[in-house]
Formats: sequence, structure tokens, C-alpha cells
Amino acid sequence: MIQSQRITLYLLILIAGASWIFISADPSATTVGAISAPQAGFAAPDFTLKTPEGEEYTLSELKGNAVLVNLWATWCPPCRAEMPAIQKMYQEYKDQGFIVLALNMTYQDDPFAVVPFAKEYGLTFPILLEETSDVASIYQLRSLPSSYFINRAGIIEEVVIGGPMSEALLRTRIESILK
Repeated sequence: MIQSQRITLYLLILIAGASWIFISADPSATTVGAISAPQAGFAAPDFTLKTPEGEEYTLSELKGNAVLVNLWATWCPPCRAEMPAIQKMYQEYKDQGFIVLALNMTYQDDPFAVVPFAKEYGLTFPILLEETSDVASIYQLRSLPSSYFINRAGIIEEVVIGGPMSEALLRTRIESILK
């Protein structure tokens, strides 16, 4: 086979392959936001947890709001350090549709310390009790605190592992998910 015939054959194979990809592609398929995963660009994994008073919160029912999901424990020094800043930002932005769900890792914390902690820090956002480690597992918890900034469409925009988060960082992330 001469070189020009070989080039023509390669071009035909290339065109056939590209055509097959174009024809077989599903234009309605999308992965960003459609699959639940605890990372930026994906839908936030859903959960339902209760407050110490028994009030139930389901993350998916909060779509339309900007949500900060914060995984924490009373014994965690960075968690304790960032709570005043989170409370301040919650007070400042709650009327714009900002919600904080503070998930206490009760399965590795003292359940009787949660309510006194919330009172001591003057926390007015919902404190949810994670008693089974199911939510910690779906959020792939590796370190406390872990924070997930979720936009109004239910998509995680930012994940912050560790802390404490400053007011400036919180403000920037909150304003981003409120858009």
C-alpha cells in the first residue's frame, strides 16, 4: 500500500470514529450536579436528621436556599473557634435565604454536651444530631470540622476541610452560594 492510500485510510477511520461518537452521544446526559457526591460540582448527598428537640430537617427540602452544612463536635477546638463566626454570618444572611445546618457528630461526641454548647455560644441555627455515622459516611468525613457550601440548586460549590473558618472566608463563600 502506498503512503497516500494509507493516509486516506487513516483519515476515513478517523472520520468514521468521530461520526460514531457524535451520533451515539446522548445530548441530555450530564454528570455535573446529577450525581450525588460530597465534592464541588456535584449534588449534595441528601440526609434527614433531627434536632435535640426532635424537629426533623431534610437537606433536599431546603432547595432554593443557600445552605452551609457544617460537621462538628463539641470537643473539637477548631469547631469551637469557628462557631461564633458561623453564628454571626447566619444572623447577617438568614433573611436572604441562607441556612446553616450544624451536624453534631453525636456518635463520637457527648450527646449531653450539645445543648449546653449551643446555649454557651448563643447558636440560633439548627443543630442536628448525627447519631449513627451514616451521614458522616456519605459525606466521607475525614476531619472535623468539615463544611459544605451548597448553592440554591443543591449543588456543592465549595468544601472546606478543617478550620477554623474566618468571617472573611465565610462571607465570600456565602455570597457566592446566595447568587
